Amino acid sequence: MKTVSTWKSHGGVQGVYTHASDVCGCDMTFAVFVPPQAAEGPLPVLWYLSGLTCTHANVMEKGEYRRLAAELGIIIVCPDTSPRGENVPDDKDDWQFGSGAGFYVDATVEPYARNYRMYTYITEELPALIAREFPADMERQSIFGHSMGGHGALTIALKHPDRYRSCSAFAPIVEPTTAGWSSKAFERYLGSDQDSWRKYDACALVKDGARFSEFLIDQGAADSFLDEGLRPWLFEECCREAGISLTLNMREGYDHSYYFISTFMNDHLRWHHQRLTA
Repeated sequence: MKTVSTWKSHGGVQGVYTHASDVCGCDMTFAVFVPPQAAEGPLPVLWYLSGLTCTHANVMEKGEYRRLAAELGIIIVCPDTSPRGENVPDDKDDWQFGSGAGFYVDATVEPYARNYRMYTYITEELPALIAREFPADMERQSIFGHSMGGHGALTIALKHPDRYRSCSAFAPIVEPTTAGWSSKAFERYLGSDQDSWRKYDACALVKDGARFSEFLIDQGAADSFLDEGLRPWLFEECCREAGISLTLNMREGYDHSYYFISTFMNDHLRWHHQRLTA
């Protein structure tokens, strides 16, 4: 691991780091905020997965999480959204595929299968690095994210219910297998057999028997992507039928931007903190 930069913030340290990823076959960048309480011992970890076109930097610069994370004593880990590099295949004309659009799946179709393995990266390789290099209590982990990252958080939590104590999302893509701005990426990453897509779809996972204790979702009612790609009511129906507790807050006047995310960031941090310290 190499340190790119560090800044002192709210008594803690906001850092950006890179490492050579065996899983993704390229150098990967990620951000970590370590609160001042780390001087006294390991702290719980909250993973934030970002959305389409984003890097680690979007939430780090616009999410406004550090003040409360420092107060509560939570490490915040912000990975990148895809592999990157000259030797990594990409589609520069499609912002919904390739660089910045890994969708937190393990691709099975070449040439993408060599690098686009974000599911394994987020669930295996990067956690091992965090456990080794940071004062993290890996017995206390939670996960949240935005849009494509909200999709990633929901699906990863449903597949690892014993690892994460809580899961929340801002404007998640809840059924990417049928959403127009994600289904085409699924086909290019995973092939034409749509049954193989279901393990990366929150609604399908719940219908197929996956369970998690509870979810929190905030969704802007003025989000221009609401009807086309997000459709939280689909997940609400699945959770209701499965008996899974879901708090869905429809926020009037809010859109898909970090103005929306930063407004409700503290609500999510407090919600996760209650469950990470229970």
